[in-house]
Amino acid sequence: MSIEEIRRLITAHAHKENLGLPGVRINRITDPTKPTPSIAEPILAFSMQGAKRIALADRVYDQVPGTFMTVAVDLPITGHYVRASRAEPYLGFALELRSSSIAELLVEAASGLPGILKPPPPGISINPATSEMLDAVARLLALIERPVDAPVLAPLLEREILWRVLSGPAGPTVRQIGLRDSSLTYIGRAIRHLRSNAFEPIQVEELAQLSGMGISSFHKQFRAVTAMSPIQYQKRIRLQEARLQLFKRPHDIAAVAHSVGYSSASQFSREYRREFGVAPSVDALRMRQEGEVTA
Repeated sequence: MSIEEIRRLITAHAHKENLGLPGVRINRITDPTKPTPSIAEPILAFSMQGAKRIALADRVYDQVPGTFMTVAVDLPITGHYVRASRAEPYLGFALELRSSSIAELLVEAASGLPGILKPPPPGISINPATSEMLDAVARLLALIERPVDAPVLAPLLEREILWRVLSGPAGPTVRQIGLRDSSLTYIGRAIRHLRSNAFEPIQVEELAQLSGMGISSFHKQFRAVTAMSPIQYQKRIRLQEARLQLFKRPHDIAAVAHSVGYSSASQFSREYRREFGVAPSVDALRMRQEGEVTA
């Protein structure tokens, strides 16, 4: 099967809320979009048509047809579709990365996989998709039209896709997701703690302890994965949540600032403007007028 068949399947089924394939997402975008902040969770995301751009701190990633993006940990990104139209929509396929599925493959075939990278690799990478990967993706998507076969064949095809990824350049990164003692897993613990306690004061010493590292080593490895410091990461999470709340409460800026952990409304406004380019009051009004929701 070819990338043309994948495009056909995405076009035919992108409108469906339930594909009958757990962990699989497809999307069809017909217009370029504005840069939008969000939290990217562990995923493989293939571009089949059009193009999108992802920014993580000062790193920028452009994804074009025939490539796949690997996100290894929860990351606060800003993304937008830069090439999409009604004549040629953006078409994408994504597969959630589950540590249990990766771990099973590692147990069965660890000897045939690339070694672990130390220090940990960046949390996002983009690589060309092989013909074998695309063939497996096409066969997986074809199960949308054969729902009777899906419960049996979908898990096998997910394993095949993961194996193709693990065997290639992105393998050392994805492999770490399935290992309990990898450096990426330890950084992931700190990230999950940060997300769960984003609106509370944090102690970097506590995060380093959770990761089983010294403070200096933790700082270095956290930045290697996320392209930012723990404090910057927390700030991104807070401001993204504030932006979502402002859509719902555009006239209550002080209360929103307090709810996401800011004791000073003026500091909140300064950091919000620095992050999104406009004052929170202006941004809130614009979002309400345009009906834009970000998360």
